[in-house]
Amino acid sequence: MSRPDRRDFCAGALGAAAMTGLGIPDVTAASPPAPMARRPIPKSGALLPVVGVGTWLTFDVGDDADDRARLARVLETLFAAGGTVIDSSPMYRRAEGVVGDLLARAGRRAKAFLATKVWTDGEAAGRAQMEQSFRRLRTERIELMQVHNLVDWRTQLRTMRAWREAERFRYLGITHYTPSAFEELERVLRAEPLDFLQIPYSITVTDAESRLLPLARDLGVAVIANRPFEGGDLFGRTRGRPLPDFAAEFDCASWAQFFLKYILGHDAMTCVIPGTDRPDHMADNVGAGRGRMPDAAARKRMVDFLSRI
Repeated sequence: MSRPDRRDFCAGALGAAAMTGLGIPDVTAASPPAPMARRPIPKSGALLPVVGVGTWLTFDVGDDADDRARLARVLETLFAAGGTVIDSSPMYRRAEGVVGDLLARAGRRAKAFLATKVWTDGEAAGRAQMEQSFRRLRTERIELMQVHNLVDWRTQLRTMRAWREAERFRYLGITHYTPSAFEELERVLRAEPLDFLQIPYSITVTDAESRLLPLARDLGVAVIANRPFEGGDLFGRTRGRPLPDFAAEFDCASWAQFFLKYILGHDAMTCVIPGTDRPDHMADNVGAGRGRMPDAAARKRMVDFLSRI
């Protein structure tokens, strides 16, 4: 059984669908899609949609009207599918400001679960940077503030806790982009009461499965997966190849969904944030949040299949 790759899936899905003025597929043209799955944030019980969007590189644009319009369609596609999570950082240059501008212009702030980060040394610098994030995102409250790559985490967490008490943040977390930091992340999780952990995790980078994901599950810490496509390398590996027939068993229609559903199949995972600046790719990504997820046996088959490519 032959299945489309990411490019074919997106072209077919968006070419066949009627388009609104925002360039979003008209989901009423055919049978309505299943709703995106949501999972509880352990510390609060609030439900979070399982697929969001990351903004590293992709939202770092200037004032070009076409660039901004395309990114507005990315966000509308996310919201139309029931997604809410938008993850950014001051490290991502103009991305926070672009997100804030687009949400304000569309009147969509209430739709978004905003997650950003503090990425600097020292209390004064941390406070200044977080205030800047509020201004750039055009909001008085940020749902999730994270210490980016554990930079001066003790100092920043002190400020973050005080600001959460003042209801400026709802949740606090820590992040890193490389498995080499997992031992330190584990020490911080054991020492500090945190709500979220953001880590690199994919079908080929599974280091977190041995200790970090079980620890997060045991401690009741929500987990966000970054770099789910390994910077696009996974698509280079599978380009032109059909999906395995067994992908239909967990409602998988593309390679992007294959990779995302592997991540979401882990019981410690709360949300995955693939970055994109393309509405068609966003439409593909959110499909991973619908339908059945692979169980442990299916996830092993997925790894075994990919290893043979």
